[in-house]
Amino acid sequence: MNTVMGVADGEAETSRQPSTGGSPDWPAIGTYLAGTLAQIGVMVLWLYVLGQFSESLSAPWSTGAAIAFFTLLAIRSRLFSPLNNARTRNTYTSVQRPAWAPPPLAFPVIWMGIAVLRVAASYLVWQQLGADYLSWPLVLFVIHLALGDTWNTIFTVEGRLGAAVPAVLLGPLASACVVAWSYGQAEPLAGWLLVPMVLWLAVASALVLSIWSLNGAEPWYPLKQD
Repeated sequence: MNTVMGVADGEAETSRQPSTGGSPDWPAIGTYLAGTLAQIGVMVLWLYVLGQFSESLSAPWSTGAAIAFFTLLAIRSRLFSPLNNARTRNTYTSVQRPAWAPPPLAFPVIWMGIAVLRVAASYLVWQQLGADYLSWPLVLFVIHLALGDTWNTIFTVEGRLGAAVPAVLLGPLASACVVAWSYGQAEPLAGWLLVPMVLWLAVASALVLSIWSLNGAEPWYPLKQD
């Protein structure tokens, strides 16, 4: 499970460091924005390329290519990101967590289930929209994935607990609601399939808030670090 989801079994190194004060780390903010936009651009480009390429494929091959691509997005979207998106447990296991926090091993299992639902929902939308990759629902989906990967950089890799709060609320959680609604407009069943994703991200957001509160409640922006 960890191998499929790309979670490191060992204690891979992260860059969590003590802050040097309350000054915002503006270069880091710029890096997050640029990295997110670059990832969105690359994934949208792939949607366009696949849309052009799939027109020459027979139905079975076109369906197979769609499922394969949506599976890649669902489990390894970070391959399209220029940011460091290593999946480790270092930050989560090194901070104080609330009593109700799930054990680390629960995360790859939950995310694998969500990945399956994402693939099924995306395929239904793609099929309902006439095998159109470059449609608004699928574009919103890749935006959601990019925001989630950037949040992973902020929290998991860099251990910025303060910046992780608005990043998860305005990024993965908010965009998941938008994607579920957009999918539901195209194909109702697809929208319902994404409800567990929205619910889980709501729980995850509450967990991020709780971890932030238990570990010093630093400002909600990236701080300059040594």
